[in-house]
Amino acid sequence: MIEPMLFVVSTLGRISALEDLLASITPQLRSDDRLVIVAQRRVDEVHRIVAQWEPRSAGEIRVVSSELGASLGRNTGARRGTDGRTDPLTMFPNDTTTFPPGSVDAIRSAFRGRAAGAVHVMTPAGPRFELPPAGTPLSTRTVWSVIEMGLVIRLSLFRELGGFDENIGTGAPTPWQAGEVTDLLMRLVTRRPSEGAAFVWTHIVGAHVCGIDETEGLSRAESKRKLRAYGRGVGHVYRIHPFPRWQRWGFVLAGWAIGLRRSSDYRLADGGTAFLGRLEGVCGRTWGRDASSRAVSR
Repeated sequence: MIEPMLFVVSTLGRISALEDLLASITPQLRSDDRLVIVAQRRVDEVHRIVAQWEPRSAGEIRVVSSELGASLGRNTGARRGTDGRTDPLTMFPNDTTTFPPGSVDAIRSAFRGRAAGAVHVMTPAGPRFELPPAGTPLSTRTVWSVIEMGLVIRLSLFRELGGFDENIGTGAPTPWQAGEVTDLLMRLVTRRPSEGAAFVWTHIVGAHVCGIDETEGLSRAESKRKLRAYGRGVGHVYRIHPFPRWQRWGFVLAGWAIGLRRSSDYRLADGGTAFLGRLEGVCGRTWGRDASSRAVSR
């Protein structure tokens, strides 16, 4: 039996990136697969570009729309993405994600009969995160190895967990601009520990997706705003879930070293920005006029 797959993409209407995504995934879709693109800006342009690619796809490509917020968009797409007859493996690629040739079937095969797991997200600088060894359970340590575009989860399980918290993540109407997949996985650990223990860490060659570096295309000011906003969102997730105190405050203090640990994206002086955002999240409050701004605006 071939596993059906559902791909949900929330986009602000970055047409060039979206065309790259469509060019990579369209030839790989099978008849039971569905790609749902949730347009939150430039809706007419998104419809036009999808209309050019849809005839080339064996699977269905659908465009819907929603208000701003990546979590809201993903939840909207997940609701609109199935006819109820199947329980597809579901992924949430960014509009800047691409699927190398053969990757969709490799992922499909790796997750046959499984409920949840993660694949590598490769960037020009290397993998965004190193995945734990196969067989490692999902825990308060390993939940941080998963980012949204690398998550693979059965749609029924995603719905059972309540989907993404729409008050967390890029574009959310709150200061907490990241951490939505970690929040979801912490609910998985708590509510479905058996699925957490069986979480799939995929190291199969070819079963991965490609993404961009975190600061690609952003100005210096935009990069710093995103750094603070993302740190604030992750700190919020540390605050609302039962992480060990040493882990929570270690995350805050480690913000000072981000310029050393991630020198390809940030500078030494950015440590203060990271520290401040993380502290805001863990404390549950913000400081200054810019603290409530969305992480990205384009």
